[in-house]
Amino acid sequence: MQELYEILKYTLPSIIVFFAVFFVLKKFLDNEYRKSVFDLRKSNLRQITPIRLQAYERSTLFLERIGMENLITRVSKPGMMAEQLHLTIITSIRSEYEHNLSQQIYMSSDAWEAVKIAREETLKIVHTARASTKPKGSAIELTTNIFAELEGIDIPPNQKAIAILKKEVRSLF
Repeated sequence: MQELYEILKYTLPSIIVFFAVFFVLKKFLDNEYRKSVFDLRKSNLRQITPIRLQAYERSTLFLERIGMENLITRVSKPGMMAEQLHLTIITSIRSEYEHNLSQQIYMSSDAWEAVKIAREETLKIVHTARASTKPKGSAIELTTNIFAELEGIDIPPNQKAIAILKKEVRSLF
């Protein structure tokens, strides 16, 4: 019994010290790990924020460029026929969209969905206007029909999407 008492007299304090040091060291290392993760996130945020803002800027530019006034002014040429203007508008919208596809990586799903919907609704307006234009109609007739389609809409699709993007960018800061 005396031998057991002697063994416990030396080992029990050692075990207590071991567990105390273990828990203190574990807590310290956990805090250091959390701190390094926080620093890494902070560093990444500093690098990614400008890229995200650029994605929103480029998407906004895309949406402005597919606004009917801007689009028609940019792509129409004197003497164009309705079919030529229709194809040029469709090609321009698709080309601009494909050029900006990579921006979705840096945007929220809701924001990118708004951009896609704006594109689809804009294409729908152009197709609907083309369907109501004479087969050999002029570009002016198609333009008139496009703006007639837009009159039936409270807010143009590109402006709805821009409002969503602006709201989201404001929430980032």
